[in-house]
Amino acid sequence: MRILELALAVLVLALPAVGAQASSEQAAAVRFDEVAASPTQLRVFLQAMPKGADLHNHLSGTPYAEDYLDWAADAGYCVDPVGPRLVPPPCASGAAVRGLGERDPVAYGRLVDALSTRGLQRGVGRNEVSGHTQFFASFGKFGSVASARVPDLLAATRRLAAGDQVEYVELINNPNALNAHILAGPTTPLDATGLAEAYHRELAAAGPVLTRGMAELDRDEAHARQRLGCDQAPDSPACRVEIRYLAWVWRGLPPAQAFRAMVLAFLIADRDPRYVGVNIVQPEDAPISLRDYDLHMAMFRFLEGKYPKVRRTLHAGELARGMVPPAAMRDHIRKAIDVGGAQRIGHGTDIAYEDGAAITLARMARDKVAVEINLTSNDVILGVKGAEHPLTLYRRAGVPVVLSTDDEGILRTDLTNEYVRAAREHGLRYLELKGIARASLEYAFLPGASLWQGGTIGTPVDACAGGRGGASCQALLRTSEKARLQADLETRFEAFESAVVGWRF
Repeated sequence: MRILELALAVLVLALPAVGAQASSEQAAAVRFDEVAASPTQLRVFLQAMPKGADLHNHLSGTPYAEDYLDWAADAGYCVDPVGPRLVPPPCASGAAVRGLGERDPVAYGRLVDALSTRGLQRGVGRNEVSGHTQFFASFGKFGSVASARVPDLLAATRRLAAGDQVEYVELINNPNALNAHILAGPTTPLDATGLAEAYHRELAAAGPVLTRGMAELDRDEAHARQRLGCDQAPDSPACRVEIRYLAWVWRGLPPAQAFRAMVLAFLIADRDPRYVGVNIVQPEDAPISLRDYDLHMAMFRFLEGKYPKVRRTLHAGELARGMVPPAAMRDHIRKAIDVGGAQRIGHGTDIAYEDGAAITLARMARDKVAVEINLTSNDVILGVKGAEHPLTLYRRAGVPVVLSTDDEGILRTDLTNEYVRAAREHGLRYLELKGIARASLEYAFLPGASLWQGGTIGTPVDACAGGRGGASCQALLRTSEKARLQADLETRFEAFESAVVGWRF
């Protein structure tokens, strides 16, 4: 039974009518206002609220540390005290992950803290390590387990999304075959004048790598479905979550390797329909990332010309005052859009510090370049939260906004928590949060026409103006994956809004 159905069975009790003439949507908005002051009641409300999509989600950062420890124990992994981190066997005496929780619960707890930001978020170690360092260091501590257990990561992602009332996830993920080829790449110098020659060299060797990568993803997805029992129960919540991928580029690699990564990312997104776009990752404040930022944008511009249908969402502006010199915060978002051709921006946290910020905001609003807001991530990694966060700035400028998790396992969050923070820290009400959930599918890189007229969310296209059950609308839903998921979200909202007004908390 789905979470919403269970909630209906348990929580639906008679309450005074909100108003006989009020619509279900208006009644739900009133109910939200009644519970918004209570963190627990607000969580119950938003946990059950449909949320559409999570568009900024790194696969390896999605499972929780406890998941990684379970998988490591199954595979006989060891705890290396340096880090600490998970390493393959053989293990020194007493260093096996298996049984650690029973042998030494305190050591187990410290390992969970080391593989995530849990300890830091709970006030432990803030004087010893920054959230930025703890976050980015976590990946290397479980990396060997993550690369070996991709089906488990995919299954965990589906379960987490289903529990969060999320129906679509765009996962930032590369097959291992691509990553191995990238890291074996040249470290010879490369600048913008050499991109054409380097492209032809990379293209000549890319075919077999892509074939191996796509076959690897076939196997990983099949094994993930087996773990979830999707063949036996295809309509279970986790099995119904739609997954698509964003191929990613290391911005901290030498230029020739970064370009190899970008060529492979564009190629797999062009050839495999499961990949709906490309991205660039790693700390934006790292020395190579700052040094090569303009070169990376030139690389994106070059490859956009070769593969104009490949969609682009770029991490940009994931910086904060004091983290880097002021000059590094003056133009990254603008360049990601103007030069890199970004159709969405990930994070965008330092927009207020950019030169010509008002012009960039107006451009994003006009061209509907959505920004992927990650509230917990920006708080933990950058120390930016509350009124200092630009969420309200973006919304007032008319920039499309979506909420996302970034790395929910490492950050010990979920999408419901991001909605709770948006309500409590930024004052967003029900209709605004519903608009963000709808926007998450509108600005997803899903194929097909939108359910909404000209991108005006809430105004159906002519085919569906008479209702989603009509023949013309049904024809649209059969041919458009985007419109189908948007219609499903509307159905979920209708059920939720009809039910929530009767809940007694």
